[in-house]
Amino acid sequence: MSSNTLALGGTGNLDEHHRQSRQAQWQADKWMMSGALLLGTAVFGIFGLPLFLRGLWLQIRAERSGLTMRPVIVTLIGYLVAVDAALNTIGWALDLVAHHTLLARVFLMAWGNMFDAGYFWHYNELWIGGATAPGEKSWEIALLPIVFSMRIAAAIGFLQMKRWGHQWLIVTCWFGVVAWAGYIANMTLYADVRYTGVVFPVIGWWLYDIFYITPFLALPYLHSVNREIFSD
Repeated sequence: MSSNTLALGGTGNLDEHHRQSRQAQWQADKWMMSGALLLGTAVFGIFGLPLFLRGLWLQIRAERSGLTMRPVIVTLIGYLVAVDAALNTIGWALDLVAHHTLLARVFLMAWGNMFDAGYFWHYNELWIGGATAPGEKSWEIALLPIVFSMRIAAAIGFLQMKRWGHQWLIVTCWFGVVAWAGYIANMTLYADVRYTGVVFPVIGWWLYDIFYITPFLALPYLHSVNREIFSD
């Protein structure tokens, strides 16, 4: 047992325990938030992962020392949902409103050449610009301002152990299931458009599956967890 562990025999000790627990959680979260921000950019994800893992290690170490920390499963689900939503938001936002920038033309068209021809062939030839894959712009307009922004907000509340964060994470995860089913159907029905002439067609299809699979990982826990651990 660490020397930081307190004998909770009085009010003063309890208050000190809570203070140390909040301080340790915030210290861990600073590392994990920095890592999650970099992971959410995709391009700098390789630098974000070590930061996130250090923050996770700090949280686990503090919990083992006897401090009261956020459950690790809550931390993992909350940050996983936030990073997943950020990855989709950045990529689609670039395609929707910044498709003529050098970053979009290099990053998105390289992705299209490797995995998804909808982001390569005839790119920027529609009147709205960006990807020409059938239905792609409809998905971007529908999911960016509604689902992904809501998922990031819900993940923040969830990480703060707020009841509204837990409730809205359930709602947005079910939104994610709908988006996953619809988008995978779109990818499959228009496979002749999206996977012809790319380097890794089958891998590309599975990469889209993986990007949208987070709701299936989170929903079993969200529906089975004791809701009393979340505060109003």
